[in-house]
Amino acid sequence: MMSKLLLKRGNVLHPEDGNFQSACDVLIEGKHIAQVGPNLQPPADTEILDVEGMTVMPGLIDCHVHVVASTADIGANAHQHASLAIIKSLPIMKAMLARGFTTVRDAGGADWGLAQAVERELVPGPRIFCSGKALSQTGGHGDNRKRSDVLEPCACSLRAGALARIVDGVDNVRLAVREEIQKGAMQIKIMASGGVASPVDPIANTQYSEEEIKAIVHEAHAANTYVMAHAYTARAIARSVRCGVRTIEHGNLVDKETAVLMAKERAFAVPTLVTYDALAEHGARYGLPAESIPKIETVQVAGRRSLEIYAEAGVVMAYGSDLLGEMHEYQSQEFVIRAQVLGNLEAIRSATIHAAEVLDRVGVLGTIRPGALADIIVCDGDPLASIDVLAGQGERITHIIQGGFVRKRPAAHQP
Repeated sequence: MMSKLLLKRGNVLHPEDGNFQSACDVLIEGKHIAQVGPNLQPPADTEILDVEGMTVMPGLIDCHVHVVASTADIGANAHQHASLAIIKSLPIMKAMLARGFTTVRDAGGADWGLAQAVERELVPGPRIFCSGKALSQTGGHGDNRKRSDVLEPCACSLRAGALARIVDGVDNVRLAVREEIQKGAMQIKIMASGGVASPVDPIANTQYSEEEIKAIVHEAHAANTYVMAHAYTARAIARSVRCGVRTIEHGNLVDKETAVLMAKERAFAVPTLVTYDALAEHGARYGLPAESIPKIETVQVAGRRSLEIYAEAGVVMAYGSDLLGEMHEYQSQEFVIRAQVLGNLEAIRSATIHAAEVLDRVGVLGTIRPGALADIIVCDGDPLASIDVLAGQGERITHIIQGGFVRKRPAAHQP
């Protein structure tokens, strides 16, 4: 029998226009929202949750996470025993859901099996759009081998804790895309520039030839999906976008000309500013390799300015956090950073309607309207007035509903 649930007399926040529907009911039938409006008359067997005076809004979406990254040293993370790497991801996922994130896009590491474990309700966590292993060239951001006079083969493709695999050459990257999609990847992640957490690649470096990137994009398009690219500099971003990449991850060192190109090509940006604040303060203590520490300042300061550049050019920005290890707890602090630059509503849009655009789930996720999946959070407070309502560990989120199932409710109302 289809379950029915009524959220009664809440203040429904619609991120599309930033307006509230006051004293509004939301009727959920099965996994989907059936009706939204005042004074709804539910069927007799409907469970009623009185949320009068509370903010009712879409479940949150984080478009850049690594749920299997249980340590800041991603090289060491890759060398964990496979079963240990997965087991250590479970509390990370559970905590993400508790913060109100009902959906995430994993940017490297999580696979189809982990996504299915959530879908089948074997473990609590956000719905996962998995990328499988990210693709990296030799010496690229996914290559965590130390400098040596002998370059040992990388077994990263086989390790559950690895976020990426190393693959070079046009034919080989084509095969790698096909393999990741065959294994269940829902989109393809590539490393298109140097990065912070990897030991031997300066941030300013571009990675993969344009021929390789175009081949990756072609194979993704053939499978009716897209490519997301780790890229920091304007040069790396522009060449990725010209090659057909759909989303740019991080993008801290963008310039105005490149942002205009992104807007023209309808490419998305997924900034991840909170990770640099967390790495600057806690990275060394939590295992970030010494070679990575000097890189942080290069991108940390520029990141906030990048939000203004993207906004001025009309680039759509989705929410991302990109945290590692113990620093996952700062996931919701990204709201505070974005709100300071872009305002509260735009910060909320980044984790709802804009994130749904990135996932190609407009009208299904990130919204409260009939036909959408019933991913809903209820907040004690107005996040448009104070973004802190969404910060922390979900302390001010009283109810979490994911696909029509109540995942959190006030303790006094637990069944």
